[in-house]
Amino acid sequence: MTAVPEIPHVVGVLGGGRMGAGIAHAFLTKGATVVVVERDHEAAAGAHSRVADAVAKSAARGTLTETTEEAMSRFSTSTDYESFIHCGLVVEAVPEDYDLKVTALKAVEEHLSADAFLASNTSSLSVTGLANELRRPANFVGLHFFNPVPASTLIEVVLAKETSPELAEAAKNWTEALGKTAVVVNDAPGFASSRLGVAIALEAMRMVEEGVASAEDIDAAMVLGYKHPTGPLKTTDIVGLDVRLGIAEYLHSTLGERFAPPQILRDKVARGELGRKTGKGFFDWND
Repeated sequence: MTAVPEIPHVVGVLGGGRMGAGIAHAFLTKGATVVVVERDHEAAAGAHSRVADAVAKSAARGTLTETTEEAMSRFSTSTDYESFIHCGLVVEAVPEDYDLKVTALKAVEEHLSADAFLASNTSSLSVTGLANELRRPANFVGLHFFNPVPASTLIEVVLAKETSPELAEAAKNWTEALGKTAVVVNDAPGFASSRLGVAIALEAMRMVEEGVASAEDIDAAMVLGYKHPTGPLKTTDIVGLDVRLGIAEYLHSTLGERFAPPQILRDKVARGELGRKTGKGFFDWND
């Protein structure tokens, strides 16, 4: 029997929102000790609750190989970057803002050992650009997890220009150990997944804007005709319209007019219609 590649014994996650909590859950349920660092005690408590809920659901589904209590005994939250000092890997999962990520990553790096690895969960920003801001760019890689993390079987491993071959191989092994599949891409705007996914979603939005068809029918065409598990507009609601707008603006600035955000997207974000998290986006989530 082929041995399952090892994940780092101690893993840190910066940011305990939906994605950060999902990443923490992924490593925790595969045996790692995990610490999530948040900006304040209230946010840390929220992160703890999200991870505990995800672990309990894994136990209910029968996918946890230990008790909930045993798994949670290896999990902690903190507001102090010093908590990362023993981590072999830290995954940054703060909002998709370049300056915020640079500041966060540089602060994390200051508290890591020289042989520890650092990753960003960015879905579109330049991993090479982020790496260039760090003292040890060879130890940095993109690990783009997908939402919802527990159900997703994909991790996009994004290699910066200076990512070491050792880290590139380790990232693929970690992905396998987490029970997911790695898609390895060289750093480019939007990588592979966001670039293709956003392109389809933006065109679907334009079709709604132009009155071609309803959001429901556009999504049905992709689900039934192309076997997509979820249509591009419902996926946008799940990801968050604000997140999609941010990615589209970045891709527009780097790849040109074909990624220009439609006015319907800008208007919905301005009205606070951000998708599932606010109860309304292209669909009504309050039913």
